[in-house]
Amino acid sequence: MGIKFNEVKKYYEVSYSRRHPITKKSKNIKRIGIKTKAEALRVHREIQSELVRRFHNAKHPYWNDVVSEFVAHFINRGMANSTVTNYRGSLKLHTYEKWKSKRITEISTTDIRDLILDDLNPYFEAQKKNMLKFIRAVFRYAIECNIIQRDPSPKLKFKTNEKIKKVLTENQIKTFIKAAKLQNNPWFPIWVMACYTGMRNGELFALRWERVDLNKRILVVCESWTRENGYKDTKSGDDRSVEIAQSLMPIMKDLYENRTSEFVLPRVNSWEGGMQSKILRDFLEELGLPPIRFHDLRASWATIMLSKGIEPIKVMAMGGWKDLKTMQIYIRKSGIHIQGITDSLNFL
Repeated sequence: MGIKFNEVKKYYEVSYSRRHPITKKSKNIKRIGIKTKAEALRVHREIQSELVRRFHNAKHPYWNDVVSEFVAHFINRGMANSTVTNYRGSLKLHTYEKWKSKRITEISTTDIRDLILDDLNPYFEAQKKNMLKFIRAVFRYAIECNIIQRDPSPKLKFKTNEKIKKVLTENQIKTFIKAAKLQNNPWFPIWVMACYTGMRNGELFALRWERVDLNKRILVVCESWTRENGYKDTKSGDDRSVEIAQSLMPIMKDLYENRTSEFVLPRVNSWEGGMQSKILRDFLEELGLPPIRFHDLRASWATIMLSKGIEPIKVMAMGGWKDLKTMQIYIRKSGIHIQGITDSLNFL
């Protein structure tokens, strides 16, 4: 029964063991120092109930506990800190309070649909779509751990419109770059590189001289940087070559001759602090130009390249896009998809 009397110490020892329903490993609870047999019998019943309750909680854990385990699993898989933070923050904000008293097996398709469509109604469609993705990831983790047998997440459609991003025209970029140079703005070389190469903010920050060949006018993009994750691979995970334009060469050579570190671009304090978009918007507003984000310089580069007749496949290769669907946004913005279709019209 698991009740023994210790002749030496003159007290009862009570223990109870049972196999875990999922892992099949034996679990044991033991109590010592019990004075009477009646009390030992009562303690035996208590620890038996406690172990059964533990197994039940392990087999049917609460939602919040599964989310915590899922996040820990995410971290162990080497996911980027920003990704982990996004998942954990969104799940905690929108599900912890609502489902804190629910076991994961009690959360139904209706519960999830109500949260996405009703609770998140004021949010953008893209945010709703992401929230469903985060919830679905937790359920898939629970299936892998044999906690549940099926994913109750509903199939929902979201109207994620592909809006054309804000961009600067070629003339606006010329005005912008000329003003930055005349003012000797410390961001000048960074902005010039962004406009000429279409590189992402983190890729520009991480660019090192060892990956630049000025003789061949080629640089290799193989690393990126974020405040959350530090230096890591590019967004796509692939390396790519970027051609250095002839008119950019004088600036590149000047940067090389005056280099003070292994990095190509100067270490502006506000850049490392994540202020690149605010500083760009403020500067553009002073010039009376559209106040775009730093990342929109990349979109500006793509649309200008396309409008000049550069093949989309080459723009994708140099810009590091893998998704043709994304490139279609820039194609529509540049207008190359409709060029020439009215040439045969002559109503007058």
